[in-house]
Amino acid sequence: MTEKLVVIGGDAAGMSAASQARRRRGPEELEIVAFERGNYTSYSACGIPYLLGGTVDDLADLVVRTPDEFRERQSIDVRIRHEVTEIDLDARKVVVRNLEDGSGSVEGFDILHIATGARPIRPPWPGIESEGVFGVQVLGDVEAIQEYMHRHQPRRAVIVGGGYIGLEMAEAMAARDLSVTLVENAPEPMRTVDPDMGAAIRQAMEEIGCEVRTGVTAQGFESTEGRVRAVATDHGDVEADIVVLGLGVEPNAQLAAAAGLEIGTSGAIAVDRRMLTSAEGVYSAGDCAEKFHRVSRRGVAIALGTHANKEGRVAGVNMGGGYETFPGVVGTAAVKVCDVEVARTGLNEAEAAAAGFEYFTTIAESTTRAGYLPGAKQVKIKLVVEVGTGRLLGAQIVGEENAAKRIDAFAAMLWHEMTVDDIMHVDLAYAPPLAPAWDPVLIVARKAWERLERSRGDA
Repeated sequence: MTEKLVVIGGDAAGMSAASQARRRRGPEELEIVAFERGNYTSYSACGIPYLLGGTVDDLADLVVRTPDEFRERQSIDVRIRHEVTEIDLDARKVVVRNLEDGSGSVEGFDILHIATGARPIRPPWPGIESEGVFGVQVLGDVEAIQEYMHRHQPRRAVIVGGGYIGLEMAEAMAARDLSVTLVENAPEPMRTVDPDMGAAIRQAMEEIGCEVRTGVTAQGFESTEGRVRAVATDHGDVEADIVVLGLGVEPNAQLAAAAGLEIGTSGAIAVDRRMLTSAEGVYSAGDCAEKFHRVSRRGVAIALGTHANKEGRVAGVNMGGGYETFPGVVGTAAVKVCDVEVARTGLNEAEAAAAGFEYFTTIAESTTRAGYLPGAKQVKIKLVVEVGTGRLLGAQIVGEENAAKRIDAFAAMLWHEMTVDDIMHVDLAYAPPLAPAWDPVLIVARKAWERLERSRGDA
């Protein structure tokens, strides 16, 4: 007897799951229907700022696979512009609204996969619905921004929030010759790294002509005839012709919560290691699903395409009759602003304190290649280390010339719960054009080890 899998959400976590399930069960065994409320499937949302800034030429370049390709190659019935508005777990059905004509329908399921992603945070500030105020999450958002910019030719852009999207959108607007102001209420941009590391981002933004206002809290928007003209803050108005919200995202878990599924402490859908929710035969993956943090040992909501693809694959294997588990995350991420690269993994200081760790920090500065070679760039690395054990809890990097990719080494070290004693002796590659004889990774580990040894001697 043929079973039916219904997938809610047509991006990374949804379509990777559908594809994996199809690889294990053919159309005669498993019918697959996927509902996507937007116009696109399987696209790179991370590429949106580069499309807006002109580095990527065409929106189609960001689309990995179209609905037609899913239908023709994999017999997956993808229905775009269809929004699931209700899940009935008892009746094993979903209620669907066709966004083109407003009609409704009901689709039954044997297996359900929820991949509703995340949604940009939009506080209930006065004027937030003004024309020209945009969140950025899906390809439809960049289409709307491009259309608005073509129609109104804005000169002044204000970015509210200095996270990953905010920073990348600020650079994209500057690349289009707009006057850009970044408003952030934290001491420095990118609060996922500690302020002493975030200061380098401020400097990079200012060097490309962006005005960075930190310690400033946005409170609303002023408009004229419905179109935004200023961002109201606790330090006065900031004039704007276009505003981009970079306040982060939150799990889009409302549909699952309304159906009675368990929601984790992070606000995302609670899942087990197989991506199974609290209901039998119902899976979830991606930005809407809670992740297990391998360092803090807590449930977290981290919106990254890397996680979404991996989790979707795990869910798809299990829905297709196989067995696979997702072991968790360590919170690895990176961003590039002009020539400055910033990366982090594990816990920053605030996160380590919140998780109950006693820790110390160590900072070391070195170069990306042998210092005697022309073009050697500075790199700064900060480690968060557990007192007593010397276990690595987190790492942050600021630098140039692929400095940020060194975070991958620290991510692997965190994964295996290595101490600075271990890290100091890791056999890393050396060649003068690629690294000094003592790689910056080893230098900062040695410096942390020396501090640890001193503390042990004082004990």
